[in-house]
Amino acid sequence: MKTEVIAIFDIGKTNKKLLLFDRELKVVFQAESAFDEIKDEDGFKCDDINAIEKWILLSIGNIIKDDKYELKGINFSTYGASLMFLDEKGNRLTPLYNYLKPMPDKTLSGFYEKYGGVVEFSRKTASPSMKMLNSGLQILWLKKTKPELFSKVKTILHFPQYLSYFLTKKITSEFTSIGCHTAMWDFDNKTYHNWLADESIYLPKPISNSFVSEVELFGKKVFIGIGIHDSSASLAPYIMGSKEKFILLSTGTWCINMNAFNNEVLTRNELEKDTLCYLSINQEQVKSSRLFAGHIHEVNTKLISNHFDVDNNFYKKVKLNSHLLDKITSKGVKVFFKKGVPENYTDTEADLDLFESAEEAYHQLMINLTELCISSINLIIGKKDKTKVIYISGGFSRNPIFVELIKRRFPSKTVWTSEIDNSSALGAAIVIYNSTGLTKLPFIKL
Repeated sequence: MKTEVIAIFDIGKTNKKLLLFDRELKVVFQAESAFDEIKDEDGFKCDDINAIEKWILLSIGNIIKDDKYELKGINFSTYGASLMFLDEKGNRLTPLYNYLKPMPDKTLSGFYEKYGGVVEFSRKTASPSMKMLNSGLQILWLKKTKPELFSKVKTILHFPQYLSYFLTKKITSEFTSIGCHTAMWDFDNKTYHNWLADESIYLPKPISNSFVSEVELFGKKVFIGIGIHDSSASLAPYIMGSKEKFILLSTGTWCINMNAFNNEVLTRNELEKDTLCYLSINQEQVKSSRLFAGHIHEVNTKLISNHFDVDNNFYKKVKLNSHLLDKITSKGVKVFFKKGVPENYTDTEADLDLFESAEEAYHQLMINLTELCISSINLIIGKKDKTKVIYISGGFSRNPIFVELIKRRFPSKTVWTSEIDNSSALGAAIVIYNSTGLTKLPFIKL
């Protein structure tokens, strides 16, 4: 008997994944692919959209031909800050421009001033000024720098919705892609910002992530979702599976803290401290802060390993020593990051001669690093905080010292380490699950 599956194309900047989820939302197949970048017309590197499209079609054909699987649905989880521009016939006009591509300063000349200044505009759109990383401003860039090309633009789609369009030919938009620092969404008024209409730019009305289209592919009828932004997708399993209001600490190279239960207006102070807002699958504001904690951890553990002449991965064998943690904490001494995090993230001014061992120095590092994380977390905790649970996912969920310090700092909350892997792909599967003909969404083990 064939296993009914939902196929998710989980597309990051580096790796592109295909995952198949069964009825119980268990991964029954996973494969990674990487594609060489190409260059756009200006010579800047970007993803090869032709190669990605060929990979998607080949993968779908292989699944349908495979006697083991019954393909029920397809969806896409992708990185944000990328748009696709189509002509009146629905054909691609541009490459998939890289959000790291430089934007000439003159592109935004007078723009922010017209809409209350850069700080107020950024607050209102929950979009720190990041040029091409504000994907909405890519439209302005194309309009001003390539007017002849822009004159041919009929439709503008976010990357997840373009991949859905590639299979369905349906023009769609959804909230999670619009709400990820695009400079498109007015969070105060919960609608597109009026600068778009002022520039005669009209985008599709956003619809629910649960929307699907039934399309015939390789002789097989399949339900296809409209796609979802990966950060919001990673939050979906917790929104659907948690019985309590929660905060999610998604840890890795970047530690991203997300609170879907803080609807307070973003403040200038929060914005200045690298806090912004997303939109959830429920079309609600998600306050999010971030810290480059994984990288800070990596470079400073190397500092310790060099000082004590131990292996760079020594910290993986360091166990939680509560007595040592209490001893260091009671002293209240900050050894690392006394003057804040250095520009190169490596604190060479930390006096490692204070410690008898790499283990002791590492406990001190984790105390001071977690203090930075807690400051970042506090930015998304509202004045009327009703969250009761903290979920920790990713790399630091396997660090017992970090977990213990978070528990100590938030004694009124229950702290759980999450068992979810591939959360973005899982979220993309969850949002279309009931729309694919599968019934009764299974229990999601967090």
